[in-house]
Amino acid sequence: MNLTNNDEAKLPLMEHFYTIQGEGFHTGRAAYFLRLGGCDVGCVWCDVKESWDAAKHPMHSIEQMVSWAKNSGTEMCVITGGEPLMHSLDTLTKALKEAHIETNIETSGSHTLSGTWDWVCVSPKKFKSPLPEVLMEANELKIVVYNKSDFEWAQKHAQLVKPNCKLYIQPEWTQREKVTPLIVDFCKSNPNWHISLQTHKYMQIP
Repeated sequence: MNLTNNDEAKLPLMEHFYTIQGEGFHTGRAAYFLRLGGCDVGCVWCDVKESWDAAKHPMHSIEQMVSWAKNSGTEMCVITGGEPLMHSLDTLTKALKEAHIETNIETSGSHTLSGTWDWVCVSPKKFKSPLPEVLMEANELKIVVYNKSDFEWAQKHAQLVKPNCKLYIQPEWTQREKVTPLIVDFCKSNPNWHISLQTHKYMQIP
Protein backbone atom coordinates (compact mmCIF):
# COMPACT_ATOMS: atom_id res chain seq x y z
CA MET A 1 0.00 0.00 0.00
CA ASN A 2 1.40 3.38 -0.97
CA LEU A 3 0.80 5.96 1.73
CA THR A 4 1.37 9.67 1.46
CA ASN A 5 3.45 11.38 4.12
CA ASN A 6 0.64 13.04 6.07
CA ASP A 7 -0.83 12.90 9.55
CA GLU A 8 -3.31 10.14 8.65
CA ALA A 9 -0.40 7.90 7.65
CA LYS A 10 1.37 8.26 11.02
CA LEU A 11 0.51 7.29 14.58
CA PRO A 12 2.26 7.75 17.96
CA LEU A 13 3.83 4.40 18.79
CA MET A 14 5.05 3.53 22.27
CA GLU A 15 6.37 0.07 21.39
CA HIS A 16 6.00 -2.83 18.99
CA PHE A 17 6.96 -6.47 19.39
CA TYR A 18 6.23 -10.01 18.23
CA THR A 19 5.12 -12.26 21.08
CA ILE A 20 2.41 -14.61 22.31
CA GLN A 21 -1.01 -13.22 23.19
CA GLY A 22 -1.27 -13.87 26.91
CA GLU A 23 -4.93 -13.26 27.72
CA GLY A 24 -8.50 -13.52 26.51
CA PHE A 25 -9.92 -15.53 23.62
CA HIS A 26 -6.70 -15.63 21.58
CA THR A 27 -4.45 -16.74 24.46
CA GLY A 28 -1.49 -18.73 23.17
CA ARG A 29 -1.51 -17.34 19.62
CA ALA A 30 1.52 -15.63 18.15
CA ALA A 31 0.74 -11.97 17.52
CA TYR A 32 2.46 -8.75 16.57
CA PHE A 33 1.60 -5.97 19.02
CA LEU A 34 1.43 -2.29 18.16
CA ARG A 35 1.03 -0.26 21.35
CA LEU A 36 -0.15 3.24 20.50
CA GLY A 37 0.48 6.24 22.73
CA GLY A 38 -2.35 8.22 24.28
CA CYS A 39 -4.99 7.38 26.88
CA ASP A 40 -7.59 9.46 28.71
CA VAL A 41 -9.15 6.62 30.73
CA GLY A 42 -6.66 6.71 33.61
CA CYS A 43 -6.97 3.34 35.35
CA VAL A 44 -5.22 3.59 38.71
CA TRP A 45 -3.84 0.06 38.33
CA CYS A 46 -2.68 0.48 34.70
CA ASP A 47 0.66 -1.28 34.09
CA VAL A 48 1.56 0.91 31.10
CA LYS A 49 0.94 4.42 32.45
CA GLU A 50 3.88 5.62 30.37
CA SER A 51 1.60 5.19 27.34
CA TRP A 52 -0.86 7.85 28.51
CA ASP A 53 0.84 10.92 27.03
CA ALA A 54 0.82 10.51 23.25
CA ALA A 55 3.23 13.41 22.83
CA LYS A 56 5.98 11.41 24.54
CA HIS A 57 5.97 8.78 21.80
CA PRO A 58 7.41 9.18 18.29
CA MET A 59 5.18 9.26 15.25
CA HIS A 60 5.74 6.25 13.00
CA SER A 61 4.42 5.71 9.53
CA ILE A 62 1.71 3.13 9.04
CA GLU A 63 3.77 1.77 6.17
CA GLN A 64 6.63 1.07 8.60
CA MET A 65 4.35 -0.52 11.20
CA VAL A 66 2.77 -2.84 8.68
CA SER A 67 6.21 -3.76 7.38
CA TRP A 68 7.34 -4.78 10.87
CA ALA A 69 4.28 -6.95 11.34
CA LYS A 70 4.52 -8.55 7.91
CA ASN A 71 8.24 -9.28 8.23
CA SER A 72 7.68 -11.01 11.57
CA GLY A 73 5.63 -13.71 9.84
CA THR A 74 2.62 -13.09 12.08
CA GLU A 75 -0.94 -13.94 11.07
CA MET A 76 -2.46 -11.51 13.59
CA CYS A 77 -1.73 -7.95 14.67
CA VAL A 78 -3.06 -6.64 17.99
CA ILE A 79 -3.58 -2.88 18.26
CA THR A 80 -3.50 -1.79 21.88
CA GLY A 81 -2.50 1.13 24.04
CA GLY A 82 -3.04 3.31 25.86
CA GLU A 83 -6.44 3.72 24.32
CA PRO A 84 -5.97 3.05 20.60
CA LEU A 85 -9.36 4.45 19.58
CA MET A 86 -8.20 7.95 20.45
CA HIS A 87 -6.76 7.74 16.91
CA SER A 88 -8.41 6.99 13.58
CA LEU A 89 -7.43 3.43 12.71
CA ASP A 90 -9.06 3.16 9.28
CA THR A 91 -5.81 3.56 7.34
CA LEU A 92 -3.83 1.22 9.58
CA THR A 93 -6.32 -1.63 9.43
CA LYS A 94 -6.77 -1.22 5.67
CA ALA A 95 -3.02 -1.59 5.22
CA LEU A 96 -2.87 -4.63 7.52
CA LYS A 97 -5.73 -6.26 5.63
CA GLU A 98 -3.96 -5.66 2.34
CA ALA A 99 -0.94 -7.43 3.87
CA HIS A 100 -3.23 -10.40 4.72
CA ILE A 101 -2.84 -9.89 8.48
CA GLU A 102 -5.75 -10.36 10.89
CA THR A 103 -6.73 -7.22 12.79
CA ASN A 104 -7.43 -7.40 16.50
CA ILE A 105 -8.05 -4.47 18.85
CA GLU A 106 -7.99 -4.17 22.63
CA THR A 107 -9.97 -1.13 23.74
CA SER A 108 -11.88 0.29 26.68
CA GLY A 109 -14.62 1.20 24.21
CA SER A 110 -14.68 4.80 25.38
CA HIS A 111 -14.11 6.30 21.91
CA THR A 112 -15.84 5.81 18.57
CA LEU A 113 -14.83 2.62 16.81
CA SER A 114 -12.74 3.18 13.70
CA GLY A 115 -10.97 0.61 11.54
CA THR A 116 -11.96 -2.76 10.07
CA TRP A 117 -11.56 -5.57 12.58
CA ASP A 118 -11.51 -9.35 12.64
CA TRP A 119 -11.75 -9.28 16.44
CA VAL A 120 -12.82 -6.58 18.87
CA CYS A 121 -11.97 -7.05 22.54
CA VAL A 122 -13.68 -4.47 24.75
CA SER A 123 -12.44 -4.16 28.31
CA PRO A 124 -14.63 -1.45 29.86
CA LYS A 125 -13.28 0.62 32.73
CA LYS A 126 -15.13 2.45 35.50
CA PHE A 127 -12.92 5.49 35.01
CA LYS A 128 -14.51 6.26 31.60
CA SER A 129 -17.57 4.35 30.49
CA PRO A 130 -17.69 2.52 27.14
CA LEU A 131 -19.90 3.71 24.32
CA PRO A 132 -22.98 1.49 23.79
CA GLU A 133 -22.30 1.24 20.05
CA VAL A 134 -18.77 -0.06 20.66
CA LEU A 135 -20.02 -2.66 23.14
CA MET A 136 -22.39 -3.94 20.46
CA GLU A 137 -19.43 -4.54 18.15
CA ALA A 138 -17.49 -6.56 20.73
CA ASN A 139 -16.53 -10.14 19.94
CA GLU A 140 -15.04 -10.40 23.42
CA LEU A 141 -15.93 -8.65 26.66
CA LYS A 142 -13.06 -8.77 29.16
CA ILE A 143 -13.61 -7.50 32.68
CA VAL A 144 -10.61 -6.92 34.95
CA VAL A 145 -11.44 -7.61 38.59
CA TYR A 146 -9.74 -5.40 41.17
CA ASN A 147 -12.33 -5.70 43.93
CA LYS A 148 -15.72 -7.31 44.65
CA SER A 149 -17.75 -4.53 43.04
CA ASP A 150 -16.29 -5.47 39.65
CA PHE A 151 -18.49 -8.58 39.48
CA GLU A 152 -21.61 -6.42 39.40
CA TRP A 153 -19.87 -4.28 36.76
CA ALA A 154 -19.25 -7.44 34.73
CA GLN A 155 -22.86 -8.59 34.83
CA LYS A 156 -24.12 -5.13 33.91
CA HIS A 157 -21.97 -5.01 30.78
CA ALA A 158 -22.76 -8.58 29.78
CA GLN A 159 -26.30 -7.32 29.14
CA LEU A 160 -25.00 -4.71 26.69
CA VAL A 161 -23.14 -6.95 24.23
CA LYS A 162 -24.27 -9.30 21.47
CA PRO A 163 -25.58 -12.74 22.55
CA ASN A 164 -22.60 -14.48 20.94
CA CYS A 165 -19.97 -12.22 22.53
CA LYS A 166 -17.39 -14.20 24.52
CA LEU A 167 -17.33 -13.25 28.20
CA TYR A 168 -14.02 -13.23 30.09
CA ILE A 169 -13.21 -12.21 33.63
CA GLN A 170 -9.61 -11.62 34.64
CA PRO A 171 -7.86 -10.91 37.94
CA GLU A 172 -5.98 -7.63 38.11
CA TRP A 173 -2.35 -8.72 38.43
CA THR A 174 -1.53 -7.08 41.74
CA GLN A 175 -4.75 -8.40 43.33
CA ARG A 176 -4.66 -11.90 41.82
CA GLU A 177 -4.14 -13.83 45.07
CA LYS A 178 -7.12 -12.10 46.69
CA VAL A 179 -9.59 -12.07 43.80
CA THR A 180 -8.82 -15.33 41.96
CA PRO A 181 -10.82 -17.50 44.42
CA LEU A 182 -13.73 -15.07 44.03
CA ILE A 183 -13.46 -15.32 40.25
CA VAL A 184 -13.50 -19.13 40.42
CA ASP A 185 -16.71 -19.04 42.48
CA PHE A 186 -18.23 -16.46 40.14
CA CYS A 187 -17.59 -18.58 37.04
CA LYS A 188 -18.97 -21.69 38.74
CA SER A 189 -22.16 -19.77 39.47
CA ASN A 190 -22.17 -18.07 36.05
CA PRO A 191 -20.87 -20.64 33.53
CA ASN A 192 -21.35 -18.26 30.60
CA TRP A 193 -18.22 -16.49 31.89
CA HIS A 194 -14.70 -17.84 31.32
CA ILE A 195 -11.56 -17.06 33.31
CA SER A 196 -8.79 -15.15 31.56
CA LEU A 197 -5.30 -15.09 33.06
CA GLN A 198 -2.31 -13.00 32.09
CA THR A 199 -0.38 -16.12 31.13
CA HIS A 200 2.46 -14.07 29.62
CA LYS A 201 3.25 -12.74 33.09
CA TYR A 202 3.19 -16.20 34.68
CA MET A 203 5.42 -17.53 31.88
CA GLN A 204 7.58 -14.38 31.84
CA ILE A 205 6.99 -13.87 28.12
CA PRO A 206 7.89 -10.31 27.06
